[in-house]
Amino acid sequence: MPERDFYNILGLQRSASRDEIRKAYRKLARKYHPDINPGNKEAEEKFKDVSVAYEVLSDPKKRKLYDEFGEAGLASGFDAEKARSYQQWREQSSRAGASSASGDFSFNMDDLSDLFGGAGGFGGFGRGRSAAATRPARGQDIESSMDIDFLDAVRGFQTAITLERPVECDTCHGNGLQPGSKPSQCPECNGTGTVSVAQGPLQYRQTCPRCMGSGQLPGEPCKTCRGSGRVVRPDTIRVNIPPGAEAGKMIRLRGKGEAGIRGGPAGDLLIRPRIRPHPVLTREGRDLSMDLPITVGEALRGATIEVPTPNGNVHVKIPAGAQSGQRLRVRGKGVPAHRQSPAGDLYLRLMVRVPKNSLGEEVIDRFDRAYDENVRKDLRL
Repeated sequence: MPERDFYNILGLQRSASRDEIRKAYRKLARKYHPDINPGNKEAEEKFKDVSVAYEVLSDPKKRKLYDEFGEAGLASGFDAEKARSYQQWREQSSRAGASSASGDFSFNMDDLSDLFGGAGGFGGFGRGRSAAATRPARGQDIESSMDIDFLDAVRGFQTAITLERPVECDTCHGNGLQPGSKPSQCPECNGTGTVSVAQGPLQYRQTCPRCMGSGQLPGEPCKTCRGSGRVVRPDTIRVNIPPGAEAGKMIRLRGKGEAGIRGGPAGDLLIRPRIRPHPVLTREGRDLSMDLPITVGEALRGATIEVPTPNGNVHVKIPAGAQSGQRLRVRGKGVPAHRQSPAGDLYLRLMVRVPKNSLGEEVIDRFDRAYDENVRKDLRL
């Protein structure tokens, strides 16, 4: 892809001020916006170029890199200092090649790839596979979801899940070599990982093409894992769900993800809870809420009644003259405390039940209506 001229895209000189850049962007964005040009692919592409150009030129740091190095300076991991060193080296090598001098000038070609955060190959001198590819590496994280009952999420519980994941090979214990087989020193680079190369008046070092920079030649690969050091198999993992697990909030189990590569540390297992709703209780943060039916007499005279909660029954005092919809607070009876998180509270919303007819022949009983067999089962009383 040819290098884009962001100044030309916005119709500006390289000396344009920030206000000029902003005005040019707004004018072109209105002209090429997809909402104004529905179905026009050419306008859509121009709008993208205009947006990218504005993003770069409106940011002083990005603009400075772009002015000095072009689009290459915007690449992820780009190292401006090393880029300047490389430009200086090219100038020096050009002067050295133009002269008849045969003085030594050495430069480690491996440093050139670091301009772009370790990209392989630069300037025609291929590095092959990076030496980092032979080093220990951390295993990747694994994400999984779990359906959890409302009360289990409130109280916390222990469970076990079985999943297939890469684990350390039992035969080679993760090193990828057949037992009894040992790595040997690379004879090409004598274990240094780099070799000296001369080209004209220049002398530089590059990654050894035989050992790929590791300095060693591997032994016979493990027959069980074929040299990877890992095998994929079902694994049962014990999981502690802490009190107060929240829907969508990841629970991290360190070291329970994919096994590391070549002896590196294992990744983590990330569990995303999906909380099933409860027929009586609702939750906000670490506080719980529920409706509490009471009779007209209890509301008028006041009473002390027994209320089931996720953590056992409690006795709650109903004040005389209580009104329907009034909220009572029971401290510490919400989500239990966990580590530095304090216990939440339970909020009771009073629901005054009146007789079914004007003669008062029948009064709705508090426990018959609010805590029938299904609700008692839900609250696990």
